[in-house]
Amino acid sequence: MSPSRRHPNVVNIAEAPAGGFTRGERFALSNRALGRATGAKGIGCSLYEVPPGKTAFPNHYHCANEESVYILEGTGSLRIGADHVEVGPGDYATFPVGPAYSHQLLNTGAGPLRYLCFSTMLGTEVVGYPDSGKIGAMSFADGKQVVRIMVKDSSNVDYYDGELP
Repeated sequence: MSPSRRHPNVVNIAEAPAGGFTRGERFALSNRALGRATGAKGIGCSLYEVPPGKTAFPNHYHCANEESVYILEGTGSLRIGADHVEVGPGDYATFPVGPAYSHQLLNTGAGPLRYLCFSTMLGTEVVGYPDSGKIGAMSFADGKQVVRIMVKDSSNVDYYDGELP
């Protein structure tokens, strides 16, 4: 814990380690993992900032973890399943598990889109990407990623493939 921290379970945004990335022309974000910085085990919280015209992540849905977002600043178009909803400061949205709740948030404003993203933190997760036909599976143990695979949905094989003579 930093000497300036008041308590291990309390963090100021300025104290949380900064991260982020840009990927191609569509994806960009800066973030601070607030939940991780406070030792959260069951509920995650991250602050995201997305530049104008960008989105942080591809359209996706979760099979284990539920997510939600709370818009702090800026405007966006929130895709939930087949619906598009305009969102702005003070709006809160929840994404239950399953394909019907695939989601993606696009910054449609002239300035940054800042929001908090909350999620349950189940250690094993399967994520579907309906636009690109991918499936991702990942699992964590003792805070470390032990499995991560991303495949095209069309690469599915029979359960007993390679097992029977």
